[in-house]
This record gives sequence, C-alpha cells and structure tokens, in this order.
Amino acid sequence: MTNGTLFLLHENIGLLRQARGLTDDLNAQVYLSTRTGSHLRHILEFYGCFLEGLAGSHIDYDARRRQLSIETDQSAARAMILHLIEALESRVEFHCDNALWIRIEDAQELQDPFVLSSIGRELQTLRSHTVHHFAIIALTLKAAGIEMDADFGVAPSTLRHQRKAAA
Repeated sequence: MTNGTLFLLHENIGLLRQARGLTDDLNAQVYLSTRTGSHLRHILEFYGCFLEGLAGSHIDYDARRRQLSIETDQSAARAMILHLIEALESRVEFHCDNALWIRIEDAQELQDPFVLSSIGRELQTLRSHTVHHFAIIALTLKAAGIEMDADFGVAPSTLRHQRKAAA
C-alpha cells in the first residue's frame, strides 16, 4: 500500500467515525427533520458500493441499495457505519493500489460504461464526497439551531489553509 492510499484509508475511517458520532449526538426528531439521515444513507451506500466492487475490480456507484432504514433509524445507520469501518480496516486489497474499473454514472447508452481508476483515487473520491455531504448536513443543522464542531464538513485543504493563516 502506498503512503497516500494508507493516508486516505485512515481519513475515510475517521470520517465514518465522525458520522457515528453524529448519529449518537442527534435526537431522532432532528435526525429525520433535517434530512441528516438521508445524507448519511447516501454517503454510506457509496462506501458499500466501493467495498462490494473491490473483489471484482468493478465498482458501480449507481447500484446503491437505497436502504431506507438508515435514513430513518439511527441504530441502523450506526450498525452500517461500524460494518463499513470494520471492512475498511480489514480488507486485504488495501495492501496495494490496484486498478479498478468505475461505472460511469447514467451511462446506459455506452457499450463500455467503465473508466479506469485506482483504490487510492476512489478513496480520495469517497473522502471528498463525504465531506461535501457533511457540509450540507452542517448547514441544515445550523439552520435548525444546532451547532456543529467548526471542522465538521470542511475540506481538509481548507482546514490546513485556515490553520496556516492563523499561525
């Protein structure tokens, strides 16, 4: 595994732990009314597609299962988060940065709807995708009067820039 892939793996696990904390911190009414659950479901299903596709080196993010229980039930979300963390921590495939084929979104009309990527690149994509949805969650929670940690939903590059500027 390259240092970059290992770094991204740990970053994604850290983000999933933040998601776990979020499910612990919010009450059920807020979880539902702010659509936090729908964003978490979407995030978690992307991780699920990634992990399911690793064995065959073909990942299709459109093939999400859309498990509505994650959207409405925080305990279901927590269980999925813990499953994903365990899977990321234990996958043998992460010992190298293998090539992957990623299905192009909405590419039904293409004869060959896959493009070449890598484990590292997909971990980077998952990290960016997760941070993007965390930012939306943070905005909706703020609009509902719930304050989040200032770093929640902020891109790592932005956090580095802010820390450097404050020093």
